[in-house]
Amino acid sequence: MIAIKDIKAKQWIKACLACLAYILFIAWVGNYWWLLLLPIIADIYLTKFIPWTFWKKVKNPRLYSILSWIDAIVFALIAVYFINNFAFQNYQIPSSSLEKSLLVGDYLLVSKVHYGPRVPMTPLSMPLVQHTFPWGGQSFSTSIQWDYRRLAGLDTIKALDIVVFNFPAGDTVASMVPNPDYYQLCQHYGRSTIYQHPEQFGKVVWRPVDRRENYVKRCVGLPGDTLQIINKHIYINGKEQEEPKGVQFNYLVCTDGRPISDKQFDMLGISNDDRHLINTWRDGRAILQYMDFSPINGNYPPVYYLPLTAKTCQLIKGLPQVVSVIDDPNLFSGKVFPQSIDNWNRDNYGPIYIPRKGATTPLTLQNLPLYDRIIRVYEGNDLTVKDSIIYINGKVAQSYTFKMNYYWMMGDNRHNSEDSRYWGYVPEDHIVGKPLFVWLSID
Repeated sequence: MIAIKDIKAKQWIKACLACLAYILFIAWVGNYWWLLLLPIIADIYLTKFIPWTFWKKVKNPRLYSILSWIDAIVFALIAVYFINNFAFQNYQIPSSSLEKSLLVGDYLLVSKVHYGPRVPMTPLSMPLVQHTFPWGGQSFSTSIQWDYRRLAGLDTIKALDIVVFNFPAGDTVASMVPNPDYYQLCQHYGRSTIYQHPEQFGKVVWRPVDRRENYVKRCVGLPGDTLQIINKHIYINGKEQEEPKGVQFNYLVCTDGRPISDKQFDMLGISNDDRHLINTWRDGRAILQYMDFSPINGNYPPVYYLPLTAKTCQLIKGLPQVVSVIDDPNLFSGKVFPQSIDNWNRDNYGPIYIPRKGATTPLTLQNLPLYDRIIRVYEGNDLTVKDSIIYINGKVAQSYTFKMNYYWMMGDNRHNSEDSRYWGYVPEDHIVGKPLFVWLSID
Protein backbone atom coordinates (compact mmCIF):
# COMPACT_ATOMS: atom_id res chain seq x y z
CA MET A 1 0.00 0.00 0.00
CA ILE A 2 1.26 3.50 -0.90
CA ALA A 3 0.83 6.49 1.42
CA ILE A 4 -1.10 9.45 0.00
CA LYS A 5 1.90 11.78 0.41
CA ASP A 6 4.07 9.46 -1.68
CA ILE A 7 1.76 9.46 -4.69
CA LYS A 8 3.33 11.23 -7.67
CA ALA A 9 1.58 13.84 -9.82
CA LYS A 10 1.72 11.51 -12.84
CA GLN A 11 -0.26 8.88 -10.90
CA TRP A 12 -2.88 11.47 -9.89
CA ILE A 13 -3.33 12.51 -13.52
CA LYS A 14 -3.75 8.90 -14.68
CA ALA A 15 -6.19 8.18 -11.85
CA CYS A 16 -8.29 11.27 -12.60
CA LEU A 17 -8.49 10.45 -16.30
CA ALA A 18 -9.39 6.82 -15.60
CA CYS A 19 -12.07 7.78 -13.05
CA LEU A 20 -13.51 10.40 -15.38
CA ALA A 21 -13.73 7.90 -18.23
CA TYR A 22 -15.37 5.38 -15.91
CA ILE A 23 -17.91 7.93 -14.63
CA LEU A 24 -18.81 8.97 -18.19
CA PHE A 25 -19.24 5.31 -19.15
CA ILE A 26 -21.52 4.69 -16.15
CA ALA A 27 -23.56 7.80 -17.01
CA TRP A 28 -23.96 6.43 -20.55
CA VAL A 29 -24.98 3.00 -19.30
CA GLY A 30 -27.30 4.56 -16.71
CA ASN A 31 -26.62 2.03 -13.92
CA TYR A 32 -25.18 4.18 -11.13
CA TRP A 33 -24.71 1.24 -8.77
CA TRP A 34 -21.48 0.62 -10.66
CA LEU A 35 -20.11 3.83 -9.12
CA LEU A 36 -19.49 1.74 -6.00
CA LEU A 37 -16.49 0.32 -7.86
CA LEU A 38 -14.94 3.77 -8.26
CA PRO A 39 -12.67 3.32 -5.19
CA ILE A 40 -11.24 0.20 -6.81
CA ILE A 41 -10.37 2.18 -9.96
CA ALA A 42 -8.64 4.77 -7.77
CA ASP A 43 -6.80 2.05 -5.84
CA ILE A 44 -5.36 0.60 -9.04
CA TYR A 45 -3.63 3.91 -9.85
CA LEU A 46 -3.04 5.44 -6.42
CA THR A 47 -3.04 3.60 -3.10
CA LYS A 48 -2.60 0.03 -4.45
CA PHE A 49 -4.11 -1.40 -1.28
CA ILE A 50 -5.02 -4.49 -3.31
CA PRO A 51 -1.77 -6.07 -4.62
CA TRP A 52 -2.80 -6.07 -8.28
CA THR A 53 0.75 -6.73 -9.52
CA PHE A 54 1.89 -9.14 -6.81
CA TRP A 55 3.18 -11.54 -9.48
CA LYS A 56 5.92 -9.07 -10.48
CA LYS A 57 7.71 -9.91 -7.22
CA VAL A 58 7.91 -13.61 -8.04
CA LYS A 59 11.55 -14.66 -8.41
CA ASN A 60 11.01 -17.98 -10.18
CA PRO A 61 11.50 -17.11 -13.90
CA ARG A 62 9.15 -19.82 -15.19
CA LEU A 63 6.37 -18.93 -12.75
CA TYR A 64 6.93 -15.23 -13.49
CA SER A 65 6.49 -15.89 -17.23
CA ILE A 66 3.28 -17.89 -16.67
CA LEU A 67 1.76 -15.25 -14.39
CA SER A 68 2.67 -12.45 -16.80
CA TRP A 69 0.89 -14.28 -19.61
CA ILE A 70 -2.17 -14.86 -17.42
CA ASP A 71 -2.21 -11.17 -16.47
CA ALA A 72 -2.00 -10.11 -20.13
CA ILE A 73 -4.69 -12.58 -21.23
CA VAL A 74 -7.12 -11.55 -18.47
CA PHE A 75 -6.62 -7.86 -19.27
CA ALA A 76 -7.11 -8.53 -23.01
CA LEU A 77 -10.29 -10.55 -22.43
CA ILE A 78 -11.80 -7.84 -20.24
CA ALA A 79 -10.88 -5.11 -22.75
CA VAL A 80 -12.20 -7.12 -25.69
CA TYR A 81 -15.42 -7.92 -23.78
CA PHE A 82 -16.24 -4.24 -23.30
CA ILE A 83 -15.11 -3.18 -26.78
CA ASN A 84 -17.05 -6.04 -28.37
CA ASN A 85 -20.24 -5.29 -26.41
CA PHE A 86 -20.27 -1.51 -26.41
CA ALA A 87 -18.18 -0.22 -29.31
CA PHE A 88 -17.16 -2.39 -32.25
CA GLN A 89 -17.44 -5.95 -33.44
CA ASN A 90 -15.81 -7.89 -36.26
CA TYR A 91 -18.12 -9.75 -38.65
CA GLN A 92 -17.44 -11.97 -41.66
CA ILE A 93 -20.07 -12.20 -44.41
CA PRO A 94 -21.06 -15.87 -44.84
CA SER A 95 -23.37 -15.66 -47.88
CA SER A 96 -23.90 -13.82 -51.17
CA SER A 97 -27.16 -12.11 -50.15
CA LEU A 98 -25.56 -8.65 -50.52
CA GLU A 99 -23.32 -9.57 -53.45
CA LYS A 100 -22.15 -6.57 -55.48
CA SER A 101 -22.54 -4.39 -52.38
CA LEU A 102 -20.64 -6.70 -50.00
CA LEU A 103 -18.88 -9.92 -51.01
CA VAL A 104 -18.79 -13.41 -49.51
CA GLY A 105 -15.89 -13.58 -47.08
CA ASP A 106 -15.60 -9.82 -46.55
CA TYR A 107 -14.59 -8.85 -43.02
CA LEU A 108 -16.58 -5.89 -41.70
CA LEU A 109 -15.97 -3.60 -38.77
CA VAL A 110 -19.42 -3.14 -37.24
CA SER A 111 -20.13 -0.07 -35.12
CA LYS A 112 -22.47 -0.61 -32.18
CA VAL A 113 -22.21 3.06 -31.23
CA HIS A 114 -24.14 4.26 -34.31
CA TYR A 115 -27.52 2.76 -33.37
CA GLY A 116 -26.67 2.51 -29.68
CA PRO A 117 -25.20 -0.66 -28.14
CA ARG A 118 -27.41 -3.08 -26.26
CA VAL A 119 -26.64 -3.70 -22.63
CA PRO A 120 -25.59 -7.39 -22.81
CA MET A 121 -28.65 -9.60 -22.37
CA THR A 122 -26.44 -12.65 -21.86
CA PRO A 123 -23.53 -11.15 -19.90
CA LEU A 124 -21.78 -14.46 -19.18
CA SER A 125 -20.30 -15.09 -22.62
CA MET A 126 -16.84 -15.50 -24.09
CA PRO A 127 -15.57 -12.51 -26.13
CA LEU A 128 -15.05 -12.96 -29.88
CA VAL A 129 -17.21 -16.12 -29.93
CA GLN A 130 -20.85 -15.69 -30.92
CA HIS A 131 -22.35 -18.91 -29.56
CA THR A 132 -20.10 -21.93 -30.13
CA PHE A 133 -16.39 -22.53 -29.46
CA PRO A 134 -14.31 -23.54 -32.51
CA TRP A 135 -13.78 -26.95 -30.91
CA GLY A 136 -17.50 -27.30 -30.09
CA GLY A 137 -19.54 -26.50 -27.02
CA GLN A 138 -21.65 -23.52 -26.00
CA SER A 139 -19.68 -20.31 -25.41
CA PHE A 140 -22.21 -18.63 -23.13
CA SER A 141 -24.26 -19.28 -20.01
CA THR A 142 -27.95 -18.40 -19.61
CA SER A 143 -27.81 -18.52 -15.81
CA ILE A 144 -27.99 -14.70 -15.88
CA GLN A 145 -30.32 -12.98 -18.37
CA TRP A 146 -30.94 -9.21 -18.43
CA ASP A 147 -33.87 -7.43 -20.05
CA TYR A 148 -33.35 -5.64 -23.34
CA ARG A 149 -32.09 -2.08 -23.02
CA ARG A 150 -30.30 0.02 -25.62
CA LEU A 151 -27.96 2.89 -24.85
CA ALA A 152 -28.04 6.24 -26.66
CA GLY A 153 -26.51 6.06 -30.13
CA LEU A 154 -25.22 8.49 -32.73
CA ASP A 155 -27.96 7.82 -35.28
CA THR A 156 -31.11 5.86 -36.07
CA ILE A 157 -31.67 3.28 -38.80
CA LYS A 158 -32.63 4.91 -42.08
CA ALA A 159 -34.13 3.46 -45.25
CA LEU A 160 -31.57 1.50 -47.32
CA ASP A 161 -29.01 1.35 -44.48
CA ILE A 162 -27.03 -1.89 -44.37
CA VAL A 163 -27.55 -3.35 -40.89
CA VAL A 164 -26.10 -6.25 -38.88
CA PHE A 165 -28.68 -8.00 -36.69
CA ASN A 166 -29.31 -11.26 -34.86
CA PHE A 167 -31.27 -13.77 -36.91
CA PRO A 168 -34.89 -13.57 -35.62
CA ALA A 169 -35.71 -17.18 -36.49
CA GLY A 170 -32.45 -18.34 -34.88
CA ASP A 171 -33.85 -18.83 -31.39
CA THR A 172 -34.12 -22.59 -31.94
CA VAL A 173 -31.44 -24.22 -34.10
CA ALA A 174 -30.65 -27.69 -35.42
CA SER A 175 -26.90 -27.48 -34.80
CA MET A 176 -25.84 -29.43 -37.92
CA VAL A 177 -28.36 -27.72 -40.25
CA PRO A 178 -28.50 -24.04 -39.23
CA ASN A 179 -29.82 -22.97 -42.65
CA PRO A 180 -32.68 -23.24 -43.47
CA ASP A 181 -33.87 -22.35 -39.99
CA TYR A 182 -35.45 -24.81 -37.56
CA TYR A 183 -39.02 -23.73 -38.33
CA GLN A 184 -38.60 -24.30 -42.06
CA LEU A 185 -37.01 -27.67 -41.32
CA CYS A 186 -40.06 -28.59 -39.20
CA GLN A 187 -42.40 -27.67 -42.04
CA HIS A 188 -40.38 -29.70 -44.51
CA TYR A 189 -39.42 -32.78 -42.48
CA GLY A 190 -41.66 -32.69 -39.41
CA ARG A 191 -40.57 -31.92 -35.85
CA SER A 192 -40.38 -35.57 -34.78
CA THR A 193 -38.05 -36.44 -37.68
CA ILE A 194 -35.58 -33.74 -36.63
CA TYR A 195 -35.44 -34.99 -33.03
CA GLN A 196 -35.26 -38.66 -34.06
CA HIS A 197 -32.29 -38.16 -36.41
CA PRO A 198 -29.56 -36.25 -34.54
CA GLU A 199 -26.94 -37.79 -36.84
CA GLN A 200 -28.45 -35.77 -39.71
CA PHE A 201 -29.70 -32.61 -37.98
CA GLY A 202 -27.57 -32.47 -34.83
CA LYS A 203 -28.74 -31.40 -31.41
CA VAL A 204 -31.65 -28.95 -31.24
CA VAL A 205 -30.53 -25.99 -29.10
CA TRP A 206 -32.07 -22.71 -27.93
CA ARG A 207 -30.16 -19.41 -28.09
CA PRO A 208 -30.97 -16.06 -26.44
CA VAL A 209 -31.37 -12.97 -28.65
CA ASP A 210 -27.80 -11.65 -28.48
CA ARG A 211 -26.24 -15.10 -28.99
CA ARG A 212 -28.10 -15.85 -32.21
CA GLU A 213 -26.38 -15.90 -35.58
CA ASN A 214 -25.43 -12.48 -36.98
CA TYR A 215 -26.96 -11.56 -40.34
CA VAL A 216 -26.30 -8.54 -42.56
CA LYS A 217 -28.99 -7.16 -44.89
CA ARG A 218 -30.30 -3.86 -46.20
CA CYS A 219 -33.16 -2.21 -44.32
CA VAL A 220 -35.84 -1.53 -46.94
CA GLY A 221 -38.75 -0.92 -44.55
CA LEU A 222 -38.91 1.17 -41.37
CA PRO A 223 -41.34 1.04 -38.41
CA GLY A 224 -44.75 2.35 -39.50
CA ASP A 225 -44.14 1.75 -43.22
CA THR A 226 -46.43 -0.27 -45.46
CA LEU A 227 -44.36 -2.37 -47.85
CA GLN A 228 -45.35 -4.07 -51.08
CA ILE A 229 -43.33 -5.79 -53.80
CA ILE A 230 -44.79 -5.62 -57.32
CA ASN A 231 -42.91 -7.34 -60.15
CA LYS A 232 -39.64 -7.25 -58.15
CA HIS A 233 -39.94 -3.52 -57.32
CA ILE A 234 -40.37 -2.41 -53.70
CA TYR A 235 -43.06 0.15 -52.89
CA ILE A 236 -43.06 1.96 -49.55
CA ASN A 237 -46.34 3.65 -48.61
CA GLY A 238 -47.39 3.44 -52.23
CA LYS A 239 -44.21 5.02 -53.66
CA GLU A 240 -41.59 3.01 -55.56
CA GLN A 241 -38.32 2.80 -53.65
CA GLU A 242 -35.09 3.67 -55.41
CA GLU A 243 -33.07 0.51 -55.93
CA PRO A 244 -29.50 0.36 -54.65
CA LYS A 245 -26.89 0.22 -57.40
CA GLY A 246 -25.92 -3.41 -56.81
CA VAL A 247 -29.39 -5.01 -56.83
CA GLN A 248 -29.51 -8.19 -58.90
CA PHE A 249 -32.03 -10.89 -59.80
CA ASN A 250 -31.69 -14.44 -61.08
CA TYR A 251 -31.91 -15.37 -64.76
CA LEU A 252 -31.70 -18.56 -66.81
CA VAL A 253 -28.86 -18.18 -69.31
CA CYS A 254 -28.82 -20.70 -72.16
CA THR A 255 -25.84 -21.15 -74.50
CA ASP A 256 -25.38 -22.76 -77.92
CA GLY A 257 -23.53 -25.70 -76.35
CA ARG A 258 -20.34 -23.89 -75.44
CA PRO A 259 -19.85 -23.19 -71.70
CA ILE A 260 -19.24 -19.76 -70.21
CA SER A 261 -15.56 -19.68 -69.25
CA ASP A 262 -14.13 -18.68 -65.87
CA LYS A 263 -12.49 -15.72 -67.60
CA GLN A 264 -15.89 -14.53 -68.87
CA PHE A 265 -17.44 -15.02 -65.42
CA ASP A 266 -14.62 -12.98 -63.88
CA MET A 267 -15.10 -10.27 -66.50
CA LEU A 268 -18.81 -10.12 -65.59
CA GLY A 269 -18.01 -10.02 -61.86
CA ILE A 270 -20.01 -13.18 -61.04
CA SER A 271 -18.50 -14.86 -57.97
CA ASN A 272 -17.76 -18.58 -57.69
CA ASP A 273 -20.62 -19.01 -55.21
CA ASP A 274 -23.10 -17.67 -57.76
CA ARG A 275 -22.07 -19.77 -60.79
CA HIS A 276 -24.82 -22.40 -60.97
CA LEU A 277 -25.06 -24.82 -63.91
CA ILE A 278 -28.52 -26.43 -63.87
CA ASN A 279 -27.31 -29.36 -66.00
CA THR A 280 -25.17 -30.62 -63.10
CA TRP A 281 -28.00 -30.59 -60.55
CA ARG A 282 -29.47 -33.91 -59.45
CA ASP A 283 -32.88 -33.02 -60.96
CA GLY A 284 -31.42 -30.64 -63.54
CA ARG A 285 -32.60 -32.61 -66.59
CA ALA A 286 -36.18 -32.67 -65.29
CA ILE A 287 -36.04 -28.90 -64.66
CA LEU A 288 -34.76 -28.19 -68.18
CA GLN A 289 -37.44 -30.46 -69.64
CA TYR A 290 -40.14 -28.70 -67.59
CA MET A 291 -38.83 -25.32 -68.82
CA ASP A 292 -39.15 -26.53 -72.45
CA PHE A 293 -35.46 -26.24 -73.30
CA SER A 294 -34.60 -28.21 -76.42
CA PRO A 295 -31.92 -30.93 -76.24
CA ILE A 296 -29.18 -31.12 -78.88
CA ASN A 297 -28.37 -34.69 -79.93
CA GLY A 298 -30.07 -35.93 -76.77
CA ASN A 299 -28.20 -33.60 -74.41
CA TYR A 300 -29.26 -30.21 -73.15
CA PRO A 301 -26.94 -27.25 -73.82
CA PRO A 302 -25.47 -25.53 -70.76
CA VAL A 303 -28.16 -23.56 -68.92
CA TYR A 304 -26.93 -21.37 -66.05
CA TYR A 305 -28.88 -20.01 -63.12
CA LEU A 306 -27.18 -16.68 -62.42
CA PRO A 307 -27.80 -13.50 -60.40
CA LEU A 308 -27.31 -10.47 -62.63
CA THR A 309 -27.51 -6.73 -62.23
CA ALA A 310 -29.25 -4.75 -65.01
CA LYS A 311 -25.83 -3.88 -66.45
CA THR A 312 -24.47 -7.43 -66.22
CA CYS A 313 -27.64 -8.77 -67.83
CA GLN A 314 -26.96 -6.64 -70.90
CA LEU A 315 -23.29 -7.67 -70.98
CA ILE A 316 -24.01 -11.40 -70.78
CA LYS A 317 -26.44 -11.16 -73.68
CA GLY A 318 -23.49 -9.96 -75.75
CA LEU A 319 -21.38 -13.11 -75.17
CA PRO A 320 -20.98 -15.03 -78.46
CA GLN A 321 -22.21 -18.37 -77.07
CA VAL A 322 -25.27 -17.03 -75.21
CA VAL A 323 -28.55 -17.82 -77.01
CA SER A 324 -31.15 -16.56 -74.52
CA VAL A 325 -31.51 -14.87 -71.13
CA ILE A 326 -34.82 -15.61 -69.37
CA ASP A 327 -36.27 -14.07 -66.20
CA ASP A 328 -36.34 -16.47 -63.25
CA PRO A 329 -39.78 -18.14 -63.34
CA ASN A 330 -39.84 -18.41 -59.52
CA LEU A 331 -39.45 -22.18 -59.64
CA PHE A 332 -37.07 -22.10 -56.67
CA SER A 333 -38.74 -19.40 -54.57
CA GLY A 334 -40.36 -21.51 -51.86
CA LYS A 335 -43.05 -20.41 -49.42
CA VAL A 336 -42.81 -16.89 -48.02
CA PHE A 337 -43.81 -15.37 -44.69
CA PRO A 338 -46.33 -15.89 -43.17
CA GLN A 339 -46.77 -19.21 -45.07
CA SER A 340 -50.58 -18.98 -44.95
CA ILE A 341 -50.96 -16.61 -47.93
CA ASP A 342 -50.69 -18.64 -51.12
CA ASN A 343 -50.60 -15.87 -53.72
CA TRP A 344 -47.53 -14.09 -52.30
CA ASN A 345 -44.01 -14.87 -53.56
CA ARG A 346 -40.60 -13.23 -53.40
CA ASP A 347 -41.31 -10.98 -56.43
CA ASN A 348 -44.95 -10.11 -55.69
CA TYR A 349 -45.50 -9.65 -51.98
CA GLY A 350 -47.77 -7.77 -49.62
CA PRO A 351 -48.91 -5.17 -48.83
CA ILE A 352 -47.67 -5.66 -45.28
CA TYR A 353 -47.53 -3.23 -42.34
CA ILE A 354 -44.22 -2.97 -40.46
CA PRO A 355 -45.11 -2.44 -36.77
CA ARG A 356 -44.07 0.71 -34.92
CA LYS A 357 -43.70 0.96 -31.15
CA GLY A 358 -46.93 2.27 -29.61
CA ALA A 359 -49.00 1.66 -32.75
CA THR A 360 -52.21 -0.33 -32.39
CA THR A 361 -53.51 -2.68 -35.06
CA PRO A 362 -56.86 -4.52 -35.23
CA LEU A 363 -56.53 -8.29 -34.81
CA THR A 364 -58.50 -10.72 -36.93
CA LEU A 365 -58.08 -14.38 -37.75
CA GLN A 366 -57.00 -13.28 -41.22
CA ASN A 367 -54.11 -10.99 -40.18
CA LEU A 368 -53.10 -12.87 -37.01
CA PRO A 369 -50.43 -14.96 -38.82
CA LEU A 370 -48.59 -11.70 -39.62
CA TYR A 371 -48.28 -10.76 -35.95
CA ASP A 372 -48.43 -14.15 -34.18
CA ARG A 373 -44.66 -14.45 -33.62
CA ILE A 374 -44.38 -10.80 -32.57
CA ILE A 375 -47.05 -11.21 -29.92
CA ARG A 376 -45.93 -14.60 -28.60
CA VAL A 377 -42.14 -14.72 -29.03
CA TYR A 378 -40.70 -11.23 -29.46
CA GLU A 379 -42.99 -9.51 -26.94
CA GLY A 380 -43.61 -12.46 -24.60
CA ASN A 381 -47.40 -12.78 -24.46
CA ASP A 382 -49.61 -15.84 -24.14
CA LEU A 383 -51.63 -16.05 -27.37
CA THR A 384 -54.45 -18.55 -27.95
CA VAL A 385 -57.41 -18.90 -30.30
CA LYS A 386 -60.56 -20.64 -29.06
CA ASP A 387 -63.81 -20.87 -31.01
CA SER A 388 -62.48 -18.28 -33.50
CA ILE A 389 -61.87 -15.79 -30.66
CA ILE A 390 -58.35 -14.41 -30.04
CA TYR A 391 -57.10 -14.31 -26.44
CA ILE A 392 -53.94 -12.53 -25.28
CA ASN A 393 -52.86 -13.29 -21.71
CA GLY A 394 -56.27 -14.78 -21.05
CA LYS A 395 -58.28 -11.77 -22.25
CA VAL A 396 -60.29 -11.34 -25.45
CA ALA A 397 -58.19 -9.26 -27.88
CA GLN A 398 -59.60 -7.37 -30.84
CA SER A 399 -56.45 -5.26 -31.26
CA TYR A 400 -52.82 -5.21 -30.20
CA THR A 401 -50.41 -2.39 -29.29
CA PHE A 402 -46.79 -3.09 -30.21
CA LYS A 403 -44.06 -2.72 -27.59
CA MET A 404 -41.10 -2.48 -29.99
CA ASN A 405 -40.14 -1.12 -33.39
CA TYR A 406 -39.70 -3.58 -36.24
CA TYR A 407 -37.74 -3.49 -39.50
CA TRP A 408 -37.89 -5.19 -42.89
CA MET A 409 -34.52 -6.48 -44.11
CA MET A 410 -33.68 -7.75 -47.60
CA GLY A 411 -30.56 -8.68 -49.52
CA ASP A 412 -29.43 -6.90 -52.69
CA ASN A 413 -28.98 -10.32 -54.30
CA ARG A 414 -32.77 -10.56 -54.26
CA HIS A 415 -33.21 -14.15 -55.45
CA ASN A 416 -30.31 -15.54 -53.38
CA SER A 417 -31.27 -14.02 -50.05
CA GLU A 418 -33.05 -15.62 -47.11
CA ASP A 419 -34.54 -12.45 -45.64
CA SER A 420 -37.69 -10.88 -44.20
CA ARG A 421 -39.75 -12.24 -47.08
CA TYR A 422 -39.18 -15.71 -45.60
CA TRP A 423 -39.03 -15.16 -41.82
CA GLY A 424 -40.70 -11.80 -41.27
CA TYR A 425 -39.89 -8.77 -39.16
CA VAL A 426 -36.63 -7.93 -37.37
CA PRO A 427 -37.34 -6.62 -33.82
CA GLU A 428 -35.35 -3.65 -32.55
CA ASP A 429 -33.80 -5.75 -29.77
CA HIS A 430 -32.12 -7.89 -32.47
CA ILE A 431 -30.27 -4.94 -34.04
CA VAL A 432 -26.48 -5.27 -33.58
CA GLY A 433 -24.98 -2.32 -35.43
CA LYS A 434 -23.91 -0.55 -38.60
CA PRO A 435 -21.07 -1.81 -40.83
CA LEU A 436 -18.45 0.94 -41.15
CA PHE A 437 -16.08 -0.49 -43.73
CA VAL A 438 -14.61 -3.67 -45.16
CA TRP A 439 -11.19 -4.15 -43.59
CA LEU A 440 -10.38 -7.35 -45.49
CA SER A 441 -11.87 -8.71 -48.72
CA ILE A 442 -10.85 -12.21 -49.81
CA ASP A 443 -12.48 -12.04 -53.27
